[in-house]
Formats: sequence, C-alpha cells, structure tokens
Amino acid sequence: MQYTDYYFIGIGGIGMSAIARYFKHQGFRVSGYDRTPSPLTLQLEKEGITIHYEDNVEAIPSDVSHTFVIYTPAVPETLNELRYVREKGYALVKRSRALGEISRGSKCLAVSGTHGKTTVSTLLAHILTDCGEGCNAFLGGISKNYGSNLLLSSNKVLVAEADEFDRSFLQLHPDIAVITATDADHLDIYSDLEHVREAFGQFASQVTEEGFILVKKGVEVPLAGAAAKVLRYSYNEKCDFYASDIRPLDGGRFDFAINYPEGRIEHCTCGIAGWVNVENSVAAAAMALLHGVKAEEIRKALASFAGVKRRFDIHINTPECSYIDDYAHHPNEIKAAISSIRNIFPGRKICGIFQPHLYTRTRDFADEFALALSNLDSLIMLQIYPAREEPIEGVSASLIFDKVALQDKVLISKEQLLDTVAGRDIDCLVTFGAGDIDRFINPIKEQLISRYGN
Repeated sequence: MQYTDYYFIGIGGIGMSAIARYFKHQGFRVSGYDRTPSPLTLQLEKEGITIHYEDNVEAIPSDVSHTFVIYTPAVPETLNELRYVREKGYALVKRSRALGEISRGSKCLAVSGTHGKTTVSTLLAHILTDCGEGCNAFLGGISKNYGSNLLLSSNKVLVAEADEFDRSFLQLHPDIAVITATDADHLDIYSDLEHVREAFGQFASQVTEEGFILVKKGVEVPLAGAAAKVLRYSYNEKCDFYASDIRPLDGGRFDFAINYPEGRIEHCTCGIAGWVNVENSVAAAAMALLHGVKAEEIRKALASFAGVKRRFDIHINTPECSYIDDYAHHPNEIKAAISSIRNIFPGRKICGIFQPHLYTRTRDFADEFALALSNLDSLIMLQIYPAREEPIEGVSASLIFDKVALQDKVLISKEQLLDTVAGRDIDCLVTFGAGDIDRFINPIKEQLISRYGN
C-alpha cells in the first residue's frame, strides 16, 4: 500500500515531531493534532505541516486507505480522534513502532537510559555530522548546533534516542547501544525497579551479535541474554572508556583525556558546562570510536558542541545574576544538576523553581524529590503538571513541598510565578521540570535582564 498522508496524534511531542519532520522531508503530506500550541508546533507549521488543537475527527485525512496514522502513548485512550481512526480501520502504529520501521536497513546507534540519553544522542549525532560522515538522527531535544530534533543524511547510519517509556525502545534492534542509567522511573508502566531493569536487559539482548553494548560502570542491568560484546564507560573510574586528568576551565567546562582500549584522546573539552557533560562526552565518544570515527575528529567535535535546549541551558551568566534552565524531572537528575551548578557557581545562592511532572512520579518519589531539592538555598514550587494523567486522590505538590528541608520555600500557582520572581533578589536561578514550565523561560529571562543586565 502506498501512503500519501501521514497523520500524527500528539504531533507536538519531541519524539513525534522528529518523525513528522522526517516524513515531510520524504515528500509526504503531513498533518496532526496536539492539545496546545507550543514553540515546536508553531515551528512545524512554518515548515508546512498542518496542525490543529481541538479533538476534531473532521481534520483527519478522509482517505483511509492512503493515510498512515502515528500516535503517542501520551495521549489518552478516550481521545475521540484515536477512537475514530481505530473504528474506521486506518493503518495505526505507536511512535516507537514507526521509529523501529524507519531504522530498518540502517546501522542503528541507540542511546538508552533513564537519564542523559538526550545529551549523549545529540552529542553523538554532532560528532558524526561534524566529522563529515553524517547520520539520520531522531533526538529527544532540540540541538542548539542544528536548531532541530531531526538530522538528515544520505548516509545509512541512524542515531536514535531509545526511550524506555511504554517500553518503546524494544522496537529497536541496534548495532551499538549505550545504557546510561537504570534508575526507577515510569513506575506507572513498570511497577518496580526490577521490571525497569528487566526491560533494559531485554533491550540489550536485541543488540546485534556483532555489535556492542556500552553500559555505564556501576549501572545494574541483567545482561545474560545479550549476544553483543559488553563494554563499560565511566566518568573517571578505570574501565574500557573513562576520563582522566580532569582539569576545570573557566565557565564550568573541563579539560580532560578520554582513555579507551586502543589509546587516549588528550585535551578534550566539551563545548557545554557541567561535570556531568564530561561523562556524557565519554559515552558519546565511546560510541563514535566503536563506530569507527577517528580520535582527532571526536576531539574537534566535542569542543564545538553547543548543547541541547533545556538541558543545563545557561541563559544568563553574569556576576550579578545567573539563570539556568534544565529539563530535570527525576530526583537524581535534579541532584546532579544542583551539584553541577554548585561546581560552576561556587558560593552563589541558588533559587530553584520546580514543576513536578506526573501524579504517579510525584507519588512514587516524593521523599527523593524533597531530599534533592533540599540542596537548594531556596525553592519556588509549582503545582503538578499532569501530562497524560488524571489526578490521583491525595497526591499533590504538597507531598514533596512539605518534606523539603528549607526555610525559604513557597508553593504557588503558575499565574503567580513571574510576580514571585520579580519580588525576590536573584543571585542564581534555575528552572526544573518536563511540563510546560518552558513557557516561562523567555519571560523570566527578559525580566532578569531588565533588572540585572545581560
């Protein structure tokens, strides 16, 4: 069957939008639905993709036999459009299945893990692009080097962010895969940590027999079913791939060496700040080396990496005021981000704005969130962003807020946020969250610049 139209239910999601862009580039008619406009959906519209924001079956292409529908599991099963395409017999698959099909026939380099996968996959895609080889990359964030979450190339190499949500990554059969972390998350899907790690073990078993599985040292994952060669990487512990001679530079960056079985890449620097990005550089460099990229090309690409929007994104950096935005929405991510901020901005007073993401995640990790947020000097906390979930009785942002061991803390609505920030002396401000807190980044930035300068 030759499809002419690709229709996306939940097109504004970061993974969905990359696939939508891919099919648009292939010359198909592409359209879709999302619940609310965003900078990303507005950009897709500028690229010629038709998007609507009401649950309206009339907007779905009417030619059932020539329309292929892709949906995200983040949309509710009760959505009229989803029910309609099922009833009418449209070809219908989840986003993960579509990405799995696209990856067939390519050499697949997949980056998985409960943290770090967006930065590592974007960094790997940049290395392959910068060295001239090129790749097709489906990323979980907007690359600041390329202004997109999709990179395209005639080269049959595909870089994929392998998402564990809804077991999506089990649609991939990579040639090289990395596992950055297997912490408890998405317990609405997995129920407990053991099942999370089992899924990562299954993912590892799907790496081709001639391929490589790169696992962060200390990360627990059952690998008995894996046929590929297993290697380890680390921030600075000796193993197959690790950093050494780590020396701080101005602006929170580092000079370091990357050690690997065949040698060493001296004087590497990652173009973005934070000690965690030394570790991310080791993971991306290891995958690139296993793929066959030359050491000197890796060193050059690392230095020119501009990062990913909303991943430790420094918007203002002056002695009077600094502002960082980060996508962190898991306790371990928040803890690592605060640690990096302390390292880059020693002695500064850090005020955090945190928007919890999902009722289930708030319920399952309230104590851990409170512990991580207690590393701040002050906290401005917003209500839960529900995303795909319905409210759970007894679960609110107060579950976390009440346990945060800070004197200076407030729990407010989104509508109060800008006035709350305006009423405070800001030294170092950081926004955390995976919900719609990103809508406040520019207003906060403009407010701070008007007060403190850029």
